Amino acid sequence: MRKIYTIGETVLDILFKNKLPFTARPGGACLNSAVTLGRLQLPVHFIGEYGMDEVGNIVDSFLRENNVSTQYVYRYYDGKSTLALAFLNENNDASYDFYKIYPGNRLAVDFPEIMQDDIVLFGSIYAVTAEVRKKLIEFIQQANKKKAIVIYDPNFRKPHLHELARLKPLILENFTYADIIRGSNEDFSFILGAADADEAYAEIGQHCENLLYTSSKKGVYVRTPGLAMTLPVKTIDPLSTIGAGDNFNAGIVYSLYKNNITHKDLQHLRAEQWEDIVSTAVEFATHVCLSYDNYISNEFAAQYQL
Repeated sequence: MRKIYTIGETVLDILFKNKLPFTARPGGACLNSAVTLGRLQLPVHFIGEYGMDEVGNIVDSFLRENNVSTQYVYRYYDGKSTLALAFLNENNDASYDFYKIYPGNRLAVDFPEIMQDDIVLFGSIYAVTAEVRKKLIEFIQQANKKKAIVIYDPNFRKPHLHELARLKPLILENFTYADIIRGSNEDFSFILGAADADEAYAEIGQHCENLLYTSSKKGVYVRTPGLAMTLPVKTIDPLSTIGAGDNFNAGIVYSLYKNNITHKDLQHLRAEQWEDIVSTAVEFATHVCLSYDNYISNEFAAQYQL
């Protein structure tokens, strides 16, 4: 049976509205994706790290309760689990402050043996973090060698713009490892200076054949060597946009798994297959925007369980 691996940072999101905290949720981009996939009863493993502290215990219990394997999580004593303070503005978009005390030795786990057509999701600042990058990229390279499907979401945000000169070569290298790149217009504006999907694909297409470019209310742009299409999103009044992109990514993974799309199949996907993938991803992202959770609800997941 093929397996799913998501690799990324772990945080406890503490949400603020009108300068007051009102809830807390385990978070981190790929963790959010993993929880959604776990609630769908898919065979998902989270690869990451968090401390042997109370925050780490909360995260660990939450993952296990949601059918996410923590077999490949590194739990450390000489540091603290990361906190993320998320401040929601009048549009319920979030800005963040992070509090990180990591150990000297990072991601000290034995990585799983990857198999053909397994699915790997990685991205965000974690994928270009020096302390974990060597181990992470060795695993991604094995995934490429074994012909697993690799999905990369750069998830690059404004607070890291001052580091772009250093990080951009690493992000471009990550493009070369991916079979599908999913990112927002904001991501590619910051990283590439791209004004639209076509400008982004002019650069990305040199490294990766398949781009899913999300542009908020304007829709989702699919770009492949033989296809250029734009698909709509739903008009909603969101409670929170935290986790929207992460659940879009989970929707991609779910569709690939549900439809038994293999690594070889990616080269020949038809327009209607991409439309099915994107429409599911949009449904997942839309659902999450209508709550303060970072993942789809169990009730919503029950409609999609295989």
